[in-house]
Amino acid sequence: MIAAEWIGSVAAGMTTTAFVPQVWQIWRTRSTHDISFGMYAIFTAGVACWLIYGMLLGAWPIIAANGITLLLAGMVLAMKWRFG
Repeated sequence: MIAAEWIGSVAAGMTTTAFVPQVWQIWRTRSTHDISFGMYAIFTAGVACWLIYGMLLGAWPIIAANGITLLLAGMVLAMKWRFG
């Protein structure tokens, strides 16, 4: 189980961290022209479902990773709506 938990933690960290450059780029340039609102809306809803799933299981790695990802993806959605 230790190897599986390690791989899961690395995967969660990488996929969550992957959103930081996108959020920073949008914040810096105020440009969301090439971002698909539909894709981010569906993705954000999916991440919210993963967060709920993690909460139902009481699985803190799933909760933490998806809580942070939900925040970052939500920021992209908000900036897409605001900056158009």
